[in-house]
Amino acid sequence: MTIPIIVAPMTRNKGKRRGRESRSAVWLYGRHAVAAALANPRRGRVRFLAENEAAAAFAEHAPEIVDRAVLRQVLPDGAVHQGLALLAEPLPASGIDSLLAAAEGRKRAAAVVLDRVQDPQNAGAVLRSAAALGALAMVVPDRHAPPETGALAKAASGALERVPVVRATNLARALSEMKAGGFWCVGFDADSETELSPDALPDRCALVLGAEGVGLRRLTAETCDLVLRIPMARGAASLNVSAAAAIALYAHASAG
Repeated sequence: MTIPIIVAPMTRNKGKRRGRESRSAVWLYGRHAVAAALANPRRGRVRFLAENEAAAAFAEHAPEIVDRAVLRQVLPDGAVHQGLALLAEPLPASGIDSLLAAAEGRKRAAAVVLDRVQDPQNAGAVLRSAAALGALAMVVPDRHAPPETGALAKAASGALERVPVVRATNLARALSEMKAGGFWCVGFDADSETELSPDALPDRCALVLGAEGVGLRRLTAETCDLVLRIPMARGAASLNVSAAAAIALYAHASAG
């Protein structure tokens, strides 16, 4: 059975008025992104659409059964939705204070910091590595960073629900706050004379990476306690930022 798009939106908490929250909701799509959002108690749910074949695995969440044409209406062109779309409210904002609180009591802790990485595919891939390797958060500037849209959630393959994204108005100031909280800020630059090794990374690290081509901004690099380069074979092309983040996170995790 196909239910028209005009069906009234569904809310998780009956009787609670959504108002402004619903107007800022975003469509998430794809099996992993949707499943992770549905399992996240911090994620407000407005409406859940599913094609008939995809709905069976999510019956407990009572999706609206729709045909593919309806999904094409609500999702961006080319979205690989796998028959699922969830209109969800934004996640609660996280700050540097919550990151520092999460690090309390840990001998080793890491966060990844992205300086002007604007591609949602790259940022999403970094989130996947951060989730897999136990990073506490991903810190990005409030501007010049991808919004938490369906494209980012799809690239993160569920990690957006597990790794907090901290949006900082001033990235250098955020790094200084992390340093005051006991973190070392370690930048990465292909021109650094010091190579990355597990022994080079302190117990508490903010791993700071810039966008491909432009790298770290001057003030960001100057705020770092040390700057390392990832060793590569002679003549090798530069690494994608998501690959560099995965290597840096693994180096820190393996030293523990």
